[in-house]
Amino acid sequence: MRSFDELATRLLGSWDLQGSHPLLPGDDITGRATFEWLDGHKFLIWRSQYDHPQIPDAMAVIGWADDQLLMHYFDYRGVHRLYEVAVEGNQWRFWRDDAGFQQSFIARFDDEDTMSGRGRMNRDDAGWEDDLAMTFRRRTAG
Repeated sequence: MRSFDELATRLLGSWDLQGSHPLLPGDDITGRATFEWLDGHKFLIWRSQYDHPQIPDAMAVIGWADDQLLMHYFDYRGVHRLYEVAVEGNQWRFWRDDAGFQQSFIARFDDEDTMSGRGRMNRDDAGWEDDLAMTFRRRTAG
């Protein structure tokens, strides 16, 4: 996988989610995600819904802007973040390096229907710590 189009082709469809968060020890985080093209096939829409009340439902738009692959993230809390995106081998990642709060998430395709990812964050340059970990299992292909 070398390009955004290849990544989008692998992501298209609906997924079941199962994961964990270090601030919610022992809690099983489940949910659903969909990836679909916006008409015109220039932007990929990622919608996530979670069954855990402390994990926000969210939407992200992934696509090229000014020769850079970016993801605009929005959630129900009113949070809006802009991430850079890279596709490398059998994985994709997104990250932000804003002053005071950095985040990254790396997801690897285990096979055609399973993807595992782990997030990390750094608040106020206090050091990197684990964030949300999530496994995606395909329900339907796009």
